[in-house]
Amino acid sequence: MEQSAVLTVFLPIALGIIMLGLGLSLVVDDFKRVVLYPKAVFIGLLCQMVLLPMVCFGITILFNLPPALAVGLMLLSASPGGATANLFSHLAKGDVALNVTLTAINSVLTLFTLPFIVNFAIANFMQSDQAVPMQFSKIIEVFAIVLLPVTIGMFINRKAPQFAKRLEQPVKILSAIFLVLIIVGAILKEKANFLNYFEQVGLASLTFNIVSMVLGYFVPLIFAINKKQAIAIGMEIGIHNGTLAIYIALNVLGNSEMSIPPAVYGLLMFLTAALFGYIVSRKAKATG
Repeated sequence: MEQSAVLTVFLPIALGIIMLGLGLSLVVDDFKRVVLYPKAVFIGLLCQMVLLPMVCFGITILFNLPPALAVGLMLLSASPGGATANLFSHLAKGDVALNVTLTAINSVLTLFTLPFIVNFAIANFMQSDQAVPMQFSKIIEVFAIVLLPVTIGMFINRKAPQFAKRLEQPVKILSAIFLVLIIVGAILKEKANFLNYFEQVGLASLTFNIVSMVLGYFVPLIFAINKKQAIAIGMEIGIHNGTLAIYIALNVLGNSEMSIPPAVYGLLMFLTAALFGYIVSRKAKATG
């Protein structure tokens, strides 16, 4: 009970710091940049907000996931890209500016699309007496926890850019530590069943992760988006804001079982993103 209370209090603080870190690296022009390359942004958003939930729904059916784990994976698919995508995109020689733009726009848009997708998943997978749909008051709470720190970070960046620059690296490191602690906390909360859950959802999470990155890379190429931007989109939709997904599962939906798919995905995505980045950066170098 104590551990649950600590996690419940810690999660909003951790999410706030992670979103503050994102805000410190954003300027208003990041939102305006959509005008500079609308095609790449549109393709990225299409992959993130339309194709991913459809693919994820198919994977939950294919792997016959238990209801709560299916909702947890759908919740993850509806979450925006994580700030870590910017780092991996940089290492893989992707278009980091596009990553920043997509993360910024996604973080705003998913506050409206995420409740729709989650409630759809709950209606499809859960019995009526098990369902706890996202209520409007909780959506406003998530809205505040996500957007307020981002706005504060952007304000600091605008008024004191040098100070924001100095803060950016320590906050990124703190964010990474918090992400690991949150994943560990979510696992500990369900430690009695975690191995069983991992067996049930591990392969589905890995499949979803790989398909996300492959989809995010090749769909843009099909539409003649350049390779640097394709790498950025692949990273953006392959690296999700697992902290937000875990927060919603525990604090909004009140179901710790739903937090397991984001936690498992969070453990896997760093390894797969590193491998994916290595492969596509080599390919880009070979064709460059």
